[in-house]
Amino acid sequence: MKNKTLVIPKGMEFIKDEIGYAPGVLVNGTLYIAGQIGRNSDRELVVEKEAQFVQVFENLKKILQEVGGGFSDVVEITSYHTDMRDLPLYMRVRDQYFKGEFPAWTAIGAASLCGAPGYFLEIKATAVLG
Repeated sequence: MKNKTLVIPKGMEFIKDEIGYAPGVLVNGTLYIAGQIGRNSDRELVVEKEAQFVQVFENLKKILQEVGGGFSDVVEITSYHTDMRDLPLYMRVRDQYFKGEFPAWTAIGAASLCGAPGYFLEIKATAVLG
């Protein structure tokens, strides 16, 4: 049997309780992070685009830190964008979090995210700890 642990940082409990999934799942040293969006700790959408991108990465960081990890442990990310012309902005924000070695990356264009207007970015990630 695999060692599987749900990763639910403080302030993200509502994701499991109300929406029905875990922000992260740790299995034998590999952390699978569910798609993170630009909502702050008050569950409010961050409206300004660059600030929303930063919030997405801050949410990823919160999950990584919950298990003692960091961005250097991330091996793959998939980003979903409502406007692929935002890739240069996305890369500038990403580069504030990833230093030196970058993970594998796939960028996907999406007509909408979260079933609501105003969401520009969602990122899911995989990290190998240790």
